[in-house]
This record gives sequence, C-alpha cells and structure tokens, in this order.
Amino acid sequence: MKTIGLIGGMSWESSAEYYRICNETVQSRLDGSHSAKIIMWSVDFAPIADLQHEGHWDELSSILSHAALSLEKAGADMIVICTNTMHCLADEIAETVNIPLIHIADAAAAAVKSDGLKTVGLLGTSFTMEQGFYRDRIEENYDLDVIIPNAADRDSVHTIIYEELVRGTISETSRQNYQESVARLVARGAQGVILGCTEIGLLLRPEDCDVPLYDTAKIHALAAVEAALKT
Repeated sequence: MKTIGLIGGMSWESSAEYYRICNETVQSRLDGSHSAKIIMWSVDFAPIADLQHEGHWDELSSILSHAALSLEKAGADMIVICTNTMHCLADEIAETVNIPLIHIADAAAAAVKSDGLKTVGLLGTSFTMEQGFYRDRIEENYDLDVIIPNAADRDSVHTIIYEELVRGTISETSRQNYQESVARLVARGAQGVILGCTEIGLLLRPEDCDVPLYDTAKIHALAAVEAALKT
C-alpha cells in the first residue's frame, strides 16, 4: 500500500472527512484490521482564508508547495490537496515534488462522466466558481458543460462556506438556500451538481436534491485510496 500525503486544514472539518473516508475504504477493501497509510500536513486556515481574499496567491503557493515538499520528504507517495479552491495552484505545487498530485477536478469529472451526464452545475467558493482553473479543466479535458450559479447565488454560496461551514456550523436555512441554488441550476439544464467545496457535503445531502450530487471530498478521498492500493 502506498502512503497518501494529505494537505489539510482548509478546513479541518472536511480534512477529517478525508481521513475517515480513506481509512473506512481501505478497511472495507482489504479487511477489518487494515487502515490507510496517511501523512497529513494541516495548515491554520484563518491566515489562508485571509490571503485568499486579499489575492496573495504567490504567498499561498509558497505555503502549500512547502507542505507538499515536506510530505514527500516524510515518505508520501502522492499529494492530495484537501480543498477545491487551492487547486488553482495545483500545477505550481506539483512542480515542487517528484510524486504525483491527484487533482480533485479530474476525480470529480470522472465521476460525472461515469454516470453519463453531459451538463453539470458547480457550487463552491467564488474563486472556484468564477476562475477558469476548475471549469476550464473539466470542460476541456472531459467534454462536459459546466454551469455556475447566478451572481446572487454565487455570493450566498461563498458566504455560507466561509462564515458557517468552515467553522462547523450546519444551518437548515443555509441547506434550503443551497437547495434553491441547485434547483435554479437544474432549471438551466444541469443534470447533476458538483459540490466543488469540500465542506458542502457536510451540509447538502443526496436526499436534499432531485439530481445527483458529486461530493468532491468523498470522490477525491476515494481516488487517493485507488491510487494507494494500485499495484
């Protein structure tokens, strides 16, 4: 079994899900006494969030590249960034190490394609929804159409992530807000929705919507386990 290197803490709530899913999946795939080989580098999210909103992406690249290099030196066989937003720096981070980086958008797009969908909605931070690093990768590499919410919904989705979900707050009002955003995406042609923030799956459940929801934290963690168990 290979060792999974997790860059976590963005936020710790979703990073804990990665750890749980990886271990539960390895236990299920092998037997009851097995667990995943994991090394985690967990950052303090508050300064990371500040740097994101201030646009200091070069500084963020240095922080996460250092984390990736530290994981490699510690014995990790792959890098998994436990957040969608920071994949805007995935190429730069990957260049600092000699081990593969498992890209969260690739894992999500592969799951959507396997279900035969053509058009998918995307929820996430404003960075993930509005910048091209995520949508363009999916559309260009997987022949999928990606729809993002309208401006008001994007603002609401982003605010709930940073003011509630990364702080462990789960609100029924916010769940309804997300359900309404999903419904508007579906009305515009989305056949499913990528939960492109690793905390959204803590709030929005499969039974909350009438279309498939692609929880990127779960999908990404499963992709890491597949890579770890591949011979």
